[in-house]
Amino acid sequence: MSVPPPPNQWGSQPPTGRQPAGAPQWGPPTGGQPGGAPQQPWGPPPRRGGKGKWIFGGIALLAVIAVTVVITVLVVGKDSGGGSPTPTNGNGSEFASANDKGPANVITEDPTCDAWGRVAREYSSATKAVNWGNRDQSIPASAWTHDQRAMYEAAGKAMTSAANETIKLVKSTPYRVMRELYEQFIAYGRSFADTVPTYTAQDDSLAVATDSVATGLSAICSAIDYRSAPTLAALIPDPAPPTTVSSVGDPAKAGRFLTNSNPVCAEWSQLLDKASADTAAWRDIDPKIPASDWTPEQKATNDAVAPVMTMYANDLEQLGRRSGSFLQRIGA
Repeated sequence: MSVPPPPNQWGSQPPTGRQPAGAPQWGPPTGGQPGGAPQQPWGPPPRRGGKGKWIFGGIALLAVIAVTVVITVLVVGKDSGGGSPTPTNGNGSEFASANDKGPANVITEDPTCDAWGRVAREYSSATKAVNWGNRDQSIPASAWTHDQRAMYEAAGKAMTSAANETIKLVKSTPYRVMRELYEQFIAYGRSFADTVPTYTAQDDSLAVATDSVATGLSAICSAIDYRSAPTLAALIPDPAPPTTVSSVGDPAKAGRFLTNSNPVCAEWSQLLDKASADTAAWRDIDPKIPASDWTPEQKATNDAVAPVMTMYANDLEQLGRRSGSFLQRIGA
């Protein structure tokens, strides 16, 4: 029987895949597990929907959020990932990822994951304490009650604090993909915090973007910790080399990678709709059931979803390569 998701602590954002029973989560434990189960020590992502649902979430989100999630899917990297890139560029760079310029594939290890887990848990605890997940994002600052103002101010401070902590991780990760994701967590979190005094409903997209990036980072670290990534990385072909690679810069001044709408966002939304429909039967299967215990119908469903996933991944890569300035930042 599938485990129902706990209350969403982060507001409207794409759900993430359910974590394996007993495995640690990388990120903030936000709601605990139903039925009295203990909270996982790492946690990111707030919700545990059905297996793989995070991949197809976000259909209704604004374009900026959709492309934020594309980063996670497209550029979890080898040579931005699977190998062991040289820690510096040979010129005394303080960025461990300065020499990471190869094709992006699956990240199989990252020394910053433990530190990210602590940052994310503290951030989650601070926002959970003010009931952030149950906010009414439609109410502008001009109409807030005293309690609502206190909640938004606390959330803004939590984002700023987490962003400041993350600056160190930008320099320490040996992978440019993680570096970019950390920088975007910083940029979107600070951007939202800046809107709090004059908040309007559209500013909530910045908070959702912040949490979407946090979810991506946490999912990458979870895949490493569960040994899913290192076990399968060697079986995944390297994509084409990047057309350009983003340069390192001052993480304390990180800017949002997308400040205007991108033409691929509409296609991304349509692709999510189709992928969600094409995998509905697969997502209904309890992910805790091992392959050895699948019924014939469950085995057929799992076998059938593999080519769907491959086609979906290929379509995502093509969208990414047509997204212009997006690629100039992440170097896919």
